[in-house]
Amino acid sequence: MLLTQVHQQNLAKAAELSRIQVDRAITPLEVIRVLNRAKISFVLVGAYGLSGWIKKPRATEDVDVVVAARQVKKAVRELVAAFPELDVDDQEVVVRLRHRDTKAVAIDVMKPIQPPFMDIFKHTERANWQEQEYRVPSLEMALACKFAPLVSLTRADADKHLDAHDFLQMIHNNPEIDLVKLAEIGERMFVGGGKELVERVKQARAGKRLVF
Repeated sequence: MLLTQVHQQNLAKAAELSRIQVDRAITPLEVIRVLNRAKISFVLVGAYGLSGWIKKPRATEDVDVVVAARQVKKAVRELVAAFPELDVDDQEVVVRLRHRDTKAVAIDVMKPIQPPFMDIFKHTERANWQEQEYRVPSLEMALACKFAPLVSLTRADADKHLDAHDFLQMIHNNPEIDLVKLAEIGERMFVGGGKELVERVKQARAGKRLVF
């Protein structure tokens, strides 16, 4: 099966699960259409963007996109115009678009100002869904996107368990990981990050228990 088909099928399954399980879920396809129409440069991340690599789609409450720094404000304007029921919560590294009544996050517009997102536009794969083209992280960048919260000092333990699940699923389901490229991406996160990230992949492949 072609790579773009794998991403398309898993994204479609995740979106359908979310539609069933999440009240008033905004779909990734709706967000993709808005951003494409406005010619916004973005990468789909989070549970939707990584579903093709994890190959075990699940429901999620929000759509996560990393948007080119120069277009963050424009992206927020376009999304709020398309979904007027959302309020803007502008934080340091993310603009959260929340349902006005429940305050639940519907869309996260990530700012590419810290690793690994600051390099994400250099490491992407293209996919298509219902005539809409979009980008997702490359396999190696997807692993880095899960590794970063796993080694974070502020990430809640419960969330780390879910991150670890996704990290391991990607390793086990994708034997073609480029370890050289992975090391380069990891080293950009912090000094020694490349070596540690590659070692974690090797440990997982050897069936060893990972402790973060």
